Amino acid sequence: MAGHSERGYVALSSEPSQASTHSLLPPETYHATPHGGTLVVHTDGTSYTYAYGPKGLAGLKNNYFALACAVFASIGGLTFGYDQGVIANILVMKDFVKTFPVTSWEKGLMTAMLELGSLVGALAAGILADGFSRRQSIMTACIVFCLGSTIQFIARSIPQLIVGRAIGGLGVGALSMLSPLYMAEISPPEVRGSLMALEQFSIVLGAVLGFWTGYFTRDLPGSISWRTPLGIQIIPGVLLGLGSIFLPASPRLLVSHGRNNEALFSLAKLRMRTRAEASTDPLLQVELLEMRAEALLVEKTFGLSSKEGTVHAEVRAWKQLFSRKYIQRTFIGIMMMFFQQWSGINALLYYGPMLMKEIGMQGDNVTLLVSGGIGIVQFIAVFPTIIYIDRLGRKPLLRWGSAAMCLSHLTIAMLVHTYESDWPSHVTAAWVAVGCVYTFTAAYGISYGPIGWILPSEVFPQSVRSKGVSLATASNWSNNFLIGLITPEMMDISPSLTFVTFALACFIGYFWSTYIVPETANVSLEEIDAVFGSSAGQEDAELKREIEQELGLHDLISELADGPTSDDH
Repeated sequence: MAGHSERGYVALSSEPSQASTHSLLPPETYHATPHGGTLVVHTDGTSYTYAYGPKGLAGLKNNYFALACAVFASIGGLTFGYDQGVIANILVMKDFVKTFPVTSWEKGLMTAMLELGSLVGALAAGILADGFSRRQSIMTACIVFCLGSTIQFIARSIPQLIVGRAIGGLGVGALSMLSPLYMAEISPPEVRGSLMALEQFSIVLGAVLGFWTGYFTRDLPGSISWRTPLGIQIIPGVLLGLGSIFLPASPRLLVSHGRNNEALFSLAKLRMRTRAEASTDPLLQVELLEMRAEALLVEKTFGLSSKEGTVHAEVRAWKQLFSRKYIQRTFIGIMMMFFQQWSGINALLYYGPMLMKEIGMQGDNVTLLVSGGIGIVQFIAVFPTIIYIDRLGRKPLLRWGSAAMCLSHLTIAMLVHTYESDWPSHVTAAWVAVGCVYTFTAAYGISYGPIGWILPSEVFPQSVRSKGVSLATASNWSNNFLIGLITPEMMDISPSLTFVTFALACFIGYFWSTYIVPETANVSLEEIDAVFGSSAGQEDAELKREIEQELGLHDLISELADGPTSDDH
């Protein structure tokens, strides 16, 4: 976390970016703070960086309470992933198919209703969340999710299943917005990136657990084979809902409501300081003033206090995104999620066993095992991405990810078109197609998957970032809904054409990421503004600088700069 500096970096912090930034700044003075924290003040007396402890695994251990809260909140992502993974197996279970002989349209509608409900849930949470505490909002979302899951568990007809998935989707969508928001608001600056990565990790883990739970229950007698995995998803919903009572309040939300003293005590608890230390710890004072500056920045930008929560304030805030000042950035966020979904990843997650049969896999067990590998490959791809995404940059990963995904889809399409009438005689071709599916999944896991969630947060200036990210999330869910709805019909019409459609999206995505998307890794506000022909980021930085001066943050930094320095540097 850094205060005002000449460069004003907005990219997510990483070791390489900090090193490169470090060399551009004036000489520093290092100040040791209580509990092993450090405050680095540069010679201009106002620019600074600070940390409550070390980075990496040592930093997570040092901030074990915030880590525990973030891990618990990430259960919201697990519910999302589990619901995605579990449906693939249920749709091909013998008792389910016998009990509900659904058409392709009904299959698509039942799958896609979760995404439609999630779209509504995410938008509703984005509008209403600031009026309530994060804990209340998360608990309410869990109640809605558990209600939908219960309806699915006891369903006796397709309409009941569809209603259950729609209601469950409301909860999933709200949690998809609330969980990462809460995690970002409670995270210490030095490990914020690592804690935020827990959300993607939990989503993928949930998808793997959902699929393999269905795999191991598929041979149970009668409806218990598919009701069991549907019922199991209630457990994390109940766990998160009840546990949210004990989560500490978000200090940033308390500040936005003008409850600064409560925010300070909550922040002290999250940073493992006592209430007595809250008023004296310099890092707590700096972080609280930063939060107050951010809240005032949003208030002044929109001309209305976020505490008012009026419809007029919301409309004005959303309209900002489509003004000439922000329109290019808005479409970057929307189109990023468009290409993420139309790459075809969720078609494979939702309808994996069905797609495996279309590319030549013979036998239910083999089909399910190969389909289950998709989630495992995606899960493994998360780890190198976390390590290298800031070092390699966004554009190269998007470009080469697009190329690899496009070639994989085209190869599958050609193999399906050539051999679909006689797969048993062309086993090698079938396994080549499977290899292409895994290649596609790995390429997605290191490109569109994580960057789809990172890029929108980086192209928007701070004052409109939350609304911009919410709109990008809405794009994700709406396109996700379309994919879930039409994939069965597309497969009935032509399996090879289905893969060609996904290949075309990746092909266009290559040129989009090459010529339209700006590089945002380790890039300053000024450079991002130049790309968009706008000064929005610089205007935000200047306004924030004025607010920080008014609140006394610069005076506090200057005072600390005059204090004793660490002898270790």
